[in-house]
Amino acid sequence: MADADARMTAVIARKAKPRRSPLARFVMSLPAAAVSVLFSAAPAHADLKLCNRMSYVVEAAIGIDDKAATATRGWFRIDPATCRVVVQGALTADRVLLNARALGVYGSSPIPQNGTDTLCVAQDNFVIAAARQCRSGQAPAQFTQITPTKTDDGNLVAYLAEDSEYDDEQARLAGIQRLLVIAGYDAAPIDGVDGPKTQAALSAFLKSRGLSSDVMQSPNFFTTMVDAVQKPSSSGLTWCNDTPHRIMAAVATDDGKTVTSRGWYRIDPGKCLHPDVTGTPKQIFSFAEAVDTENRTIKIKDKPLNWGGVTQLCTRESKFEVNEQGDCASRGLAAIGFTPVDMTSGGKTLRFAMP
Repeated sequence: MADADARMTAVIARKAKPRRSPLARFVMSLPAAAVSVLFSAAPAHADLKLCNRMSYVVEAAIGIDDKAATATRGWFRIDPATCRVVVQGALTADRVLLNARALGVYGSSPIPQNGTDTLCVAQDNFVIAAARQCRSGQAPAQFTQITPTKTDDGNLVAYLAEDSEYDDEQARLAGIQRLLVIAGYDAAPIDGVDGPKTQAALSAFLKSRGLSSDVMQSPNFFTTMVDAVQKPSSSGLTWCNDTPHRIMAAVATDDGKTVTSRGWYRIDPGKCLHPDVTGTPKQIFSFAEAVDTENRTIKIKDKPLNWGGVTQLCTRESKFEVNEQGDCASRGLAAIGFTPVDMTSGGKTLRFAMP
């Protein structure tokens, strides 16, 4: 076991942070999990790469805008501390635009979607030639213009970054820590710094899933880890989506003093998700509803397809955390009926299925 621990430590050991220029520090000082891009006036003549220095597995979409038309393409999955070519060959477009989202396993996307261009995307992999006018199965999304920097090898690169200023190795470790926490293991704080606590949590996770430490050296390690995290857990709350629709869910916890509601968590078809329920609350509540590509509630025979109950708690349309319940409307919030979840057995899996 000592050798295995040594291998794991070698793979995810912390690397000292490099000194950054004032421009890089300014770009990285955006809000946590903001999409950050290093800027350069260099012309676009080569392959364009996106590099992920976030602690999240992300999916990115690219918009190419020139005088004749605007096209979009996605989704490009990019693991922490990795890069991916998203445009090959010479770039002659007037502008390059970017939209990025975190995988549904992380719950409500930590990446703000506040770009100035509205272009069309689809839920799954897509290429849209005329991306200004959305058709059936497409949805509008906010894109941000980027001006990538030119590298020594002649390629162009843009970075997805958090204000934590992770380098590649720190982003990889922070990504592992984040998934361990979602799976219910104590790897906090998520800081990209290695230590006995992170190593113990990682060893316990790999052992519980029947995985060898050698899996960490695989290029598909984050895929393996995300798949393992999304399986129903014997402890905590798990949501599983057995419908063909995307589901948005919210959770609430009662610690005996305060009831806190939190959402929204995206659960893709065929996937499971563990909401971030911390501590040992006296009671847990759940609400979920199926939505279409434009986030409109799915209806079956004019009845919303949702899974809730009679306990009225406060929510809002966008990402929220509310710890004062009651009189929701006067505070610009919406009251929704949650259902209590029996956690006396130590773990509970709620499966959402078609009626």
